[in-house]
Order: sequence, then structure tokens, then C-alpha cells
Amino acid sequence: MNLLIILVTYILMEGLTWLIHKYIMHGFLWILHRDHHDHSHEGNLERNDWFFVIFAVPTIILLYYGVQAGLNYVFYIGLGIFLYGMSYFFVHDIFIHQRMHLFRHTRNPYLLAIRRAHKQHHKHLSKEDGECFGFLWVPVKYFRMYFNKQ
Repeated sequence: MNLLIILVTYILMEGLTWLIHKYIMHGFLWILHRDHHDHSHEGNLERNDWFFVIFAVPTIILLYYGVQAGLNYVFYIGLGIFLYGMSYFFVHDIFIHQRMHLFRHTRNPYLLAIRRAHKQHHKHLSKEDGECFGFLWVPVKYFRMYFNKQ
């Protein structure tokens, strides 16, 4: 049952991420997200990196109270969110944006589709007219680009 809670939470995070990205990050918190699109920041950190803290706080709270309650469902919800956040960090920051120069070359169609969809998202420098707000779920047209090549 606990594994199911983690899995469902992880899957639901993709939809929540899409909503947060489209309506909050490209909405009233564009002030924090803008430098991720226009590269107006100086140094290695972006204002956009504050979202790491913003999303980590409720996760830590859920994990803490879940542990205090004897590893109840709250802990496993927090764990599902944590695992999604780690996936996001590794795929988005390390693989896509190459903040660490690892996994630069891949032939994996799924990873190539994720990278292409994210590139399409970043072609828009303003908060309007965006596309591909999700993270792990990529529109079918990007999958077709890479699966048809094999």
C-alpha cells in the first residue's frame, strides 16, 4: 500500500507540475522564473532556483510529520514528492540544462523527446505563448520524432 501511495503521488506530481509551471511560474511568480528563460542572471544560480526551496519546504514538512506519526501515509506522500523532485533535478538541471556536464550524448528516444519538448518550451522568452509545461510527460509529436528514427 505504501508503494502505491508513493507511485500515485509521483504520477500526480506531473499534473501538478504542469499547472504550477503554466499558471504560477509563468504567472505571478514570473519574476523568479524569467531568468531561466532569458538567461539574465549572473553566476551559476538563477532566481528560478528559489523554486527548489519553495517546493522543498512542504516536502520536508510532510516527511517530518509523517515520521512523527510513525511513518503514516503523510510520510509516503512526502516521499513520492521527494522522488519526483529528485527526478526533476537530475533530468532538468543535469541532463537538459547541463549544469553538470554529464549525459551529454544519448540515443534514448524518450530522453531526446524530453530534451526537444523542453527546448520548444524555452524558445518563448516571455511568459505568454508557452508550450510543453510538463516535465516527464511529453507531447506525442516529440516521441514520434525520435521513435520513428529507429
